[in-house]
Amino acid sequence: MSFKAALTAILAIGFAAPVAAQEARETEQGSIEPVSGFTGQMSMTMETPMPEDMAVTEVIRFEPWQMLDEMFRDDLVYVMRGGPTNWAQSDGETAAAMDCDDQRLMTKGGQDNMRQLGALLVANGLGPGEIRVSEWCRTQQTFVSMERGMLDADMNALDGVNVSVDPRLNLFGAEHGNDTVLGLRDAIMEWDGGDEEGPLLLITHFTNIAELLKFNVYEGEMLMVDPKRNGRVLGYLRLGSATPDSVRFDPSVVIADVDLLGTRTNN
Repeated sequence: MSFKAALTAILAIGFAAPVAAQEARETEQGSIEPVSGFTGQMSMTMETPMPEDMAVTEVIRFEPWQMLDEMFRDDLVYVMRGGPTNWAQSDGETAAAMDCDDQRLMTKGGQDNMRQLGALLVANGLGPGEIRVSEWCRTQQTFVSMERGMLDADMNALDGVNVSVDPRLNLFGAEHGNDTVLGLRDAIMEWDGGDEEGPLLLITHFTNIAELLKFNVYEGEMLMVDPKRNGRVLGYLRLGSATPDSVRFDPSVVIADVDLLGTRTNN
């Protein structure tokens, strides 16, 4: 089978049936509730007042609502783009993956957003069972920020969770020494649920995700991929405040995500 045919095979997108009834769910520290016929929202509360640097004011939006039950499967893969970066910077022409002085890095606000994302995932029972991160500094920053939020929500959230750097997730492009995204594809398709403690989280890059999965994702956004269904993209998950960056997206048009019915949304 050709590479193009193989990609076509793993990227089949199914159609979601309308929801007959929608019910909010309470988790240990959070709440999951429908926003519309297709979109859901996750929030969290803390039992005691938190310092400002630990506060969580964000929510997670996900779509479609019909995937709620599947989101808690240990054998899913969350394929994530690194968090918000400073677009006034740019990668040097010869930037190496771990040369932080010669590449675009996260903003302080972006790091706080990813902290809150980590806390929200744990609070709503979506903590990962394994985490793999690209070697590039902005993806490393994304993980460190999420790690802090996860541990703020539950100091034991990462106990037993294997965290590793995976060069297969590095920035796609011949100039970066990563000529294909087959390594990312393998990382997705090899996942079988591990120790059944949560999904696999892969923190990678826009170009990798667009090349393999054919979705243009916001900074800090995750696609939920099912290896058992030939790599089907089940839906997306991102912070409610997430917006398209004007470099990867046409600044004159907000390119929203494609839901499973193939329509555009502006959440």
